[in-house]
Amino acid sequence: MEELVKMIAESLVEEPDAVDVKTVQNEEGETVIELRVAPDDMGKVIGKQGRIAKAIRVVVKAVAARESKKATVEIVR
Repeated sequence: MEELVKMIAESLVEEPDAVDVKTVQNEEGETVIELRVAPDDMGKVIGKQGRIAKAIRVVVKAVAARESKKATVEIVR
């Protein structure tokens, strides 16, 4: 899932080298994928009214569901 998020983010931003993706586990055992991009690219990853961010989260949740896991994406500054 981490590679998928990285690939999607790199295709959206002006500075693909600045994309950083980390996977951590929260207290409930859920996988949290943290996405960091350059400050100038933040709007491109979030999109108008958060539509792109929502789409990325939907794709990740679908992949996680196929693997019988729970996952979410957080866009971090």
